Amino acid sequence: MSHYLDIHLRPDPEFPPHQLLSALYAKLHRALVRLESQQIGVSFPGHTESPPNLGSHLRLQGPLADLESLMQTQWLTGMRDHINLSAIQGIPAEATHRRVVRVQADSNPDRLRRRAMRRHGIDMEAARERIPDSSAKTLRLPFIQMGSQSTKQASFPIFIRHHPPEAKAQLGKFNSYGLSLGATIAWF
Repeated sequence: MSHYLDIHLRPDPEFPPHQLLSALYAKLHRALVRLESQQIGVSFPGHTESPPNLGSHLRLQGPLADLESLMQTQWLTGMRDHINLSAIQGIPAEATHRRVVRVQADSNPDRLRRRAMRRHGIDMEAARERIPDSSAKTLRLPFIQMGSQSTKQASFPIFIRHHPPEAKAQLGKFNSYGLSLGATIAWF
């Protein structure tokens, strides 16, 4: 990671910050899919875990050429009135690093039962015994609410965890959400 740009949401009387951030993130996701980018990572410098909140600040990081390519697209159409956008800048040398990852919980017992039925050839009654309603797990992490154009899923949360800072950068690829299990982003 050599460069970054910051996007700050402006206060809006009609839309709460989490709704604007979700709309902004959905646009970013679609742009990263179109660009087939695996070099742009995201972080949320204003996030808090208690209470879970991603804040109103989105930071994009990556090679200068990748960030410039992204910004040459029209991905911010419809959002420009709601944001303050910084110029692309070099990452400070004294930055630490951290992983920003998507966390998924096995939170839907019905889905887990259907999976068990498919994988293990059991019937619904056996699946209910194996996976009771009480097995649902919940996460207390900040999240973005997304919809999927490819799967037509109406809305689902993307839970995001910022791991503790690390002294050394870890190279790797980022997915179309700008997240990675192994690669780090700069933290400053």
